[in-house]
Amino acid sequence: MSQTPQATYAALDAWIDQHFAEQVKFLQALVQVPTDTPPGNNAPHAERTAELIQPFGFDAEKHVVPEQEVKDYGMQSITNLIVRRAYGDGGRTIALNAHGDVVPPGDGWTHAPYGAEIADGKMYGRATAVSKSDFSSFTFAVRALEAVARPTKGHVELHFTYDEEFGGILGPGWLLEKGLTKPDLMIAAGFSYEVVTAHNGCLQMEVTVHGKMAHAAVPDTGVDALQAAVAILNALYGENVKYKQITSKVPGIQHPYVNVGRIEGGTNTNVVPGKVTLKVDRRMIPEENPAEVEATIRKVMGDAIAAFNAQRGYTGDDAVRIDIKRLLLANAMTPLAGNQPLVDAIQTHGEAVFGTRPPAVGTPLYTDVRLYVERGIPGVIYGAGPRTVLESHAKRADERIDLEDLRRATKVIARSLVDLLA
Repeated sequence: MSQTPQATYAALDAWIDQHFAEQVKFLQALVQVPTDTPPGNNAPHAERTAELIQPFGFDAEKHVVPEQEVKDYGMQSITNLIVRRAYGDGGRTIALNAHGDVVPPGDGWTHAPYGAEIADGKMYGRATAVSKSDFSSFTFAVRALEAVARPTKGHVELHFTYDEEFGGILGPGWLLEKGLTKPDLMIAAGFSYEVVTAHNGCLQMEVTVHGKMAHAAVPDTGVDALQAAVAILNALYGENVKYKQITSKVPGIQHPYVNVGRIEGGTNTNVVPGKVTLKVDRRMIPEENPAEVEATIRKVMGDAIAAFNAQRGYTGDDAVRIDIKRLLLANAMTPLAGNQPLVDAIQTHGEAVFGTRPPAVGTPLYTDVRLYVERGIPGVIYGAGPRTVLESHAKRADERIDLEDLRRATKVIARSLVDLLA
């Protein structure tokens, strides 16, 4: 590099400014291809992404997860992409990971969920903030790096994956398990105003409550699975009161909590429900032991049903029973000592570009980063977005990204890559 570091950073910023209209159009094209998960038919988006980046000279390796494996997992198609950029012998390999799968849009939108419409300096649409925005920020940061800094050692890899909503096992987890990548450091999609170094774990379970159907005119001939489910719900929500006394020492993370996000059951208005299914989500702070958490919450639900049966004298075939199926166990992310170069670079350039130093904190979310960290690869979460998930409307109607956050985060990533590859 013949120019000073400051001159290089300024030139990177200028390149990103000059190409920003192109970057916005690139993001719009990504948002306009739906990736609702479920149902999880995500291969078409991977194909479109590979097509869009090809004119940049980026050849995407397409790693297709076997169809049966995907269907057994509950999705329809997954093609994960790796773009490898080699600059010379020696130096680090830095991976940049963003996920393309998203939750379905739901109701209440004032802009078309897949229209990628721009209004008042913001782009609206599902995945504009989480995390197709970082397909864009990471791609254009690497383009700027190569056009301006022209590194002579190290490697950068773009990991565009499609299984974050279901837990990442067939996304980056699959790439790592197959030995297709082993970076030295990694940055995953995030927001612009903080560097996330730790996050919660998550246990998700499907709980099926079995009673006995009966005509509503003679309810005593049946066993109401919904009433039994209410007993479970009361027990779970009672745990939330206790959880407030269990606090994390990680800044940005408060306490554990449990949420019941979906309830299905019954057959008709005039029938006593014979079966009810609950989808339970238990968030774990980094200090908790996942095996102990799962054993405890299973016992809470089992005790609630035992008490329900005892109160009503239900025994034998009349007793309510429950089946508990684990859907997901995502470990918490705890910082690895080797993540300091990532934190230092992003904080330095975040302060230079945004005017305030982004704090290094934890988040109550769970992410794919844990899958890298579990394999000894230090990682952090940083990317394009607002100060909070609430501001982004992620997983709600009218998800949006402020385009200036997108522009500035791209600059921070490009500058940080210069430092990390030096």
